[in-house]
Amino acid sequence: MQKSEFELIVEALLFASPEPLTEQGIRLILDENTFQLKEVIESLNEKYAENENAFHIQSIGKGYQLRSRKEYDVWIRRLLRKNSNLRLSQAALETLAIVAYKQPLSRYNIEAIRGVDCSGVLKTLLSKNLVKIKGRESGVGRPLNYATTTDFLQGFGLNKISDLPKLREIKDLTENQTLTSQIDAFK
Repeated sequence: MQKSEFELIVEALLFASPEPLTEQGIRLILDENTFQLKEVIESLNEKYAENENAFHIQSIGKGYQLRSRKEYDVWIRRLLRKNSNLRLSQAALETLAIVAYKQPLSRYNIEAIRGVDCSGVLKTLLSKNLVKIKGRESGVGRPLNYATTTDFLQGFGLNKISDLPKLREIKDLTENQTLTSQIDAFK
């Protein structure tokens, strides 16, 4: 198989897949080991940039996915008639942020940071597959520990959890004392 044919097949697979495709998944479909997928992705992205296409291939979680460029979000939202694919309450966003930055941690630790009961919010995040149970603590009662999922990474357009902005960066950008004291709770 020639490289150009391989690129077209990879492009077609990415176009057809609703979820990010991993290198292993693509190789299973193609039975092809001669090309480096990362090089093919880079080559396709260069072509898309040269042609000023409205999309690019983005690394999401442990795979790749075709994504529209940010400047077309407004038009796509109009098409879908949604403000966002991921609708979460303020409480759910706060809880999810705590889990993302401090994972794995127990419900008790989350509640200690938020200052309110979060069992209902955790159930919602579990049902949306944004958090998962990641074992148990060794302490009294052996409470469950929670961590984020690959659906969380995909929903927020992250490749890995370390792509989240650093708390110091957020603190430097804000001048609001209330937000600064909330950020200090994550330390």
